[in-house]
Amino acid sequence: MVSVPTTKKIDSILTHKFWGYVFLAFVIWLMFYSTFYIGEYPMQWMQAGFDWLSQLAHTKLPDGVISDLISYGIIQGVGGVAIFLPNIIILFFFISLMEATNYMSRVAWLMDNLMHKIGLHGKSFVPMIMGFGCNVPAIMATRSIENKKDRLLTMLIIPFMSCSARLPVYILLIGTFFPKYPVLVLCILYLFGVILAILFAIVFKRTIIKTLSTEYEILLPQYKIPTWRSIKPIIWFNTKDYLKKIAGIVLIASVIIWFLFNYPNPHDTGNSFISYIGKFIEPILLPIGFDWKMGIGLLAGISAKELIVSTISVLAPTFTIASAASFLAFVLIYFPCIAVFAVVWKESGKLRWAIFLALYTTILAWIIAFLVYNIALWII
Repeated sequence: MVSVPTTKKIDSILTHKFWGYVFLAFVIWLMFYSTFYIGEYPMQWMQAGFDWLSQLAHTKLPDGVISDLISYGIIQGVGGVAIFLPNIIILFFFISLMEATNYMSRVAWLMDNLMHKIGLHGKSFVPMIMGFGCNVPAIMATRSIENKKDRLLTMLIIPFMSCSARLPVYILLIGTFFPKYPVLVLCILYLFGVILAILFAIVFKRTIIKTLSTEYEILLPQYKIPTWRSIKPIIWFNTKDYLKKIAGIVLIASVIIWFLFNYPNPHDTGNSFISYIGKFIEPILLPIGFDWKMGIGLLAGISAKELIVSTISVLAPTFTIASAASFLAFVLIYFPCIAVFAVVWKESGKLRWAIFLALYTTILAWIIAFLVYNIALWII
């Protein structure tokens, strides 16, 4: 525990009206820079490992359905998600570091004035920051907000915070189509999500959730010196959760997607079961630059956003710079996963708020993606 005098000296900078925000911006930039650049090396090693394993399975196993399923369905599908594990660990390292040092309380304190201007309280900002890790515990963390309407409002805007499950999609497309300025593009995505959250907080506060914000006192506890013991549980919990998804839902979904993509005729994927589903929704997606394969990826993402990458790995849709930018915008905004839908229903006590969240985010995602796609086409 850092002494009270030392804590006050540190706070004179970290909670300063100017330097406090400068330091916060630096921390956020460093987090994204490290996530992208440092995580790139182990990600490439893991990608090479899965490619080698896929080729080995295809070479050693007898030609046929089992060989294709293991090589291109399971290994490539699961590997397409697993390679982003280093990036996830780095992201949660920074989040756990902010929590372990008690810096997160300073972030809430800094944002208190801004949050009041949009009709919320600084307490709402902590769940929003947690949303960068996972929206589900972030929404559950709104229990600390005493005012029920403030709590509901916070729940409805947390999905704009890009959870770690979206990060693999960002890294994949940004690294491929925007390699010159990857950190800048990644920061813009996260910042745009925050801006949308602020805008819709203002709109909802003046329309469907009218209430006066309750005044709360934000306590600034003494700083703590982080130890591996204090940050390990947070990193391990989220890493374990990610691995469970890979071993469970991603594995199962990869097998299902491979089957739907290869049947009823393995030699004519254009007439496969999955193409029928994709082509049914394709007319809605064409104006925003998506083909049916991208549409299937988005449908899979409703279950868990990690499945978007595994689906793309199996289906291999053709992206352009414009459609990649549109896809990034859509993934940022659209329908949160089923787990978020369920937790909003549970925490709000009403199904209609969960349905409202799913509908308004998806409609907004289409509108924003349409604008991004057409602006990108015009610029290019």
